[in-house]
Amino acid sequence: MDPVTMLYYASVCAVLSLGAGGVPSRALRLLIGALVGVIAAAALPALRVSLGLY
Repeated sequence: MDPVTMLYYASVCAVLSLGAGGVPSRALRLLIGALVGVIAAAALPALRVSLGLY
């Protein structure tokens, strides 16, 4: 995994973890995490192009 991808997903996970404590249900936290992961994965290619990192 290249450093840009690793930094990107580390940032997404760090931000997600800030709000995770306020969600009481494990199932809901899992669902939110999966949804954020899919959105992050879909956004990464466009972000790389916009930053000129192809």
